[in-house]
Amino acid sequence: MALHRLTRTHPRLSFAALVGILGAWLIPASDIVQRILAGWNLGVWLYLLLVLWLTWRATPEKVREVAQVEDENAGLVLFTVCIAAIASLAAVTLQLVSSRGLQGSDQALHYLYTGLTVAGSWLLIGCIFTLHYARLFYNSAPEAPALRFADGERNPDYWDFHYFSFTISVAVQTSDIGVTSRGMRRVVLAHSLVGFVFNTAILGFTINIAAGLLG
Repeated sequence: MALHRLTRTHPRLSFAALVGILGAWLIPASDIVQRILAGWNLGVWLYLLLVLWLTWRATPEKVREVAQVEDENAGLVLFTVCIAAIASLAAVTLQLVSSRGLQGSDQALHYLYTGLTVAGSWLLIGCIFTLHYARLFYNSAPEAPALRFADGERNPDYWDFHYFSFTISVAVQTSDIGVTSRGMRRVVLAHSLVGFVFNTAILGFTINIAAGLLG
């Protein structure tokens, strides 16, 4: 029953997760870590494409509708996705450790998985928080919205929420959009911490790959 509700309230995420699991099972790989990363990347990049399509087509009315549908179990979904994305960084670390001593195409494949995984997971975090911010905004009281836009916008679309979300992911700080509720401040704090972890990891992986290529 819980799985049925999840597929109803989060159809894009559920579909991408299913495709990723099947991909991890079917895609040829040299070891279990590479198999997991292959499935993860397949699911993540598919989900990102689905979110991009939703973002491109959705009117503010559609954003409100999706926010109301996704309200159920939204906190649990956000937490699970963040933990999975952070776990993908651990898998990338194992992948880099196992790539030591490899040369040529084998080494390039490991580095490709690293780049795809880190980029995909970072974008996933930004997108999943975008949807969560939209949910919190449109489920707050109209007279006391959880976010206050500088231009007085009362019916923001997904591009507005992407702007807010990815500013936090990139700079670990808010933009010119005001945070006006305690619940929203807690989510922004969590997002900032996750963003800091990812930005630090990206720097570390970049140095590691550069050292491997030069060494």
